[in-house]
Amino acid sequence: MEDVLAACTRPYDPRHPQVCLDETSRQLLAEVTPPRPVAPGRPAREDYEYQRQGVCNVFLVCEPLRGWRHVTVSARRTRIDWAHCIKDLVDVCYPDAEQVVLVQDNLSTHTPASLYEAFEPAEARRLAERFEWHHTPKHGSWLNVAEIELSVLARQCLDRRIESDEELRREVEAWEEDRNERGVEVKWQFTTADARIKLQRLYPSLQ
Repeated sequence: MEDVLAACTRPYDPRHPQVCLDETSRQLLAEVTPPRPVAPGRPAREDYEYQRQGVCNVFLVCEPLRGWRHVTVSARRTRIDWAHCIKDLVDVCYPDAEQVVLVQDNLSTHTPASLYEAFEPAEARRLAERFEWHHTPKHGSWLNVAEIELSVLARQCLDRRIESDEELRREVEAWEEDRNERGVEVKWQFTTADARIKLQRLYPSLQ
């Protein structure tokens, strides 16, 4: 916990950007009966019945201090999918950074070992060295700012039925573009000093 908090409270440094990553599954749902739009004297109506169209995965990375985020939709959430997300992060989003300070949760797929399953050893090693790795503790995923961004995405963009992964990509791209243009930042307030007071029960008792 203190390792993650220390990383999140560093001053802004474009050579070592602080980036948070999280992911979530999204069920695709199609309408069986077309919804009826709002009309004079009548609210919009949507039938309760729907048709399942499968599940896809949403990766979200964000740099809280810069007010930037990027969303990627994938068919699955395997080690290979995560590895390609990581490669795009350093090679496309941060090609000039010396090292990306990456905060993510402790999923079994979120390790440098996944890079070796997706790429040749030399390439996997190159990518692994481009990151400074920080993992949230068990039951501590709330320390990851990307989880906050996923919550905002769910409320502002995904709170309705979306039928296909193509439609989902269009929707999240529009949300991402708008939020980035406005430069919405997340001002993290919780520090290690706060943790040692508020979460004192989690620390060992020394006699």
